[in-house]
Amino acid sequence: MPLRYLKVSPLSQRKVPSLLPVASDMDFNIGESMVYFDFDNTITTFDVLDGIIEQFSINRDWVAYENAWRAGHIGSKECLEGQLRSIRGTRKTLREYLSTISLDIHFKRLLALLRSKGINPIIVSDSFSFFIEYILRINGVKGLKVYANRIRFYGDRLIPSFPYTNSLCSHCAHCKTNNLSDDNGDREKKIIYIGDGLSDVCPAQHAHLVFAKSTLLDHFSKTQRHCLPFKDLGDVYNYFKEYGNDSGTEALQRTVKVSGK
Repeated sequence: MPLRYLKVSPLSQRKVPSLLPVASDMDFNIGESMVYFDFDNTITTFDVLDGIIEQFSINRDWVAYENAWRAGHIGSKECLEGQLRSIRGTRKTLREYLSTISLDIHFKRLLALLRSKGINPIIVSDSFSFFIEYILRINGVKGLKVYANRIRFYGDRLIPSFPYTNSLCSHCAHCKTNNLSDDNGDREKKIIYIGDGLSDVCPAQHAHLVFAKSTLLDHFSKTQRHCLPFKDLGDVYNYFKEYGNDSGTEALQRTVKVSGK
């Protein structure tokens, strides 16, 4: 299965305001925070973009791009451009496929809980907005801001564009960290980040409270950083349900500094 996120940029290469690292001694009100979600394998239960590449590619050329990316010869933007050249699918056929995809069964009640506290979370993804917005719509989710790459259709070809690249870093097609700082320009609100992959490492390192699973959790384990491990969004829901009225200091004291073995 495609894995485009094996490289992450060093912090020094990104022209991004330095936010506070995840720690256990910060005072903030969770209800006055900004919450960011990754999409594939976080809000959904598997990597939708990987599934599309495998399902709709007319050949195996995408594998060569994958291998070149893994070897560090190209960035994820060039990788995605090459992989999408092998895909053949119309809006209709892709929508038929996307219509079969469900969200994590806990996402809607988590979203309702966050909104009851005045938080409307934001999605940041290295996938494409056409896929994400359609999946949200057919699952009855409205009103979420989505930052993602874009596609347009030319017959059965998918033409990608990347409005959120970072000119100082070629590793990621979408610089999620830039979106965190752009949305939080006044720097008064603290950042809560929920993700699973290595494309989430950079933004998670600029958050104040991180929920992590899979590869992101492994990275935090190796670097011995504080986070809250989760298996699915039910764990995140239970956390906000139980501790959502606590101060940031009380909440962060419940984070785990995971250690590599």
